[in-house]
Amino acid sequence: MLLGVNIDHIATLREARAINDPDPLEAIFIAKRAGAHQITMHLREDRRHIHDLDIQNIIQSSFLPINVECSINPQIIELLLNLKPQRVTLVPENREEITTEGGLDIQANYQKIQEILQAFHSINTEVSLFIDADIEQICAAKEVGAEIVELHTGSYANLHLMLFSNLSRTQHSLKSLELPRASLKELYEKSIQNLQNSAKEAKWLGLEVAAGHGLNYTNLTPILKIPEIFELNIGQSIIARAIFSGLEQAIKDMLALMQHKPN
Repeated sequence: MLLGVNIDHIATLREARAINDPDPLEAIFIAKRAGAHQITMHLREDRRHIHDLDIQNIIQSSFLPINVECSINPQIIELLLNLKPQRVTLVPENREEITTEGGLDIQANYQKIQEILQAFHSINTEVSLFIDADIEQICAAKEVGAEIVELHTGSYANLHLMLFSNLSRTQHSLKSLELPRASLKELYEKSIQNLQNSAKEAKWLGLEVAAGHGLNYTNLTPILKIPEIFELNIGQSIIARAIFSGLEQAIKDMLALMQHKPN
């Protein structure tokens, strides 16, 4: 299983003081040395962390493949068509959200997504669609011409946090989810089953299957048990650990967990 390291939150730290330090460009060399397989970045419409120049500099300098997450905003699509990253991952985007809250609705944006896919395929950039673990969306991804889907693991990660962390429920961002523990456990197990079923269906249809969002050092095991998943894209938890251990060690720690084969 491959690891894409999302470096958005290095840029978030830079933007906290609106200066040029830390530079996300430096992370690509550390990630390569640590054994990462890909660099992932999200170019958001509001440019809250990664900027256009970051994308340009990293694509020009990286020895690792570059995966740029973005919305279907025409200006961003045009920019990336010119910069030609190895992969573009189309994601939904809400200006008010803290982080991406769900998967792309392919059916609601079918024609536009199809046009974007064709444009990137014409320059040999592969396209992944970031979707919820939903069979209808999997089928739509195949129909529209995608070659990769990335399954949104946010719901699973949130439920894992609620069930297994030591925080009280009132400390959770999910404190509005006031359900008995037994009900949470049922939802948690269902979320894993949905991911398993979706990955299996996608693979059967000939799609490659990645996964990401909310994954960290404590919740990986059920995801690692899904054999159809070939790649994980993980950012916040790696950058958070890097504050204490350094980025190279944080990436190595994640890779060690991923290489362990759970029973």
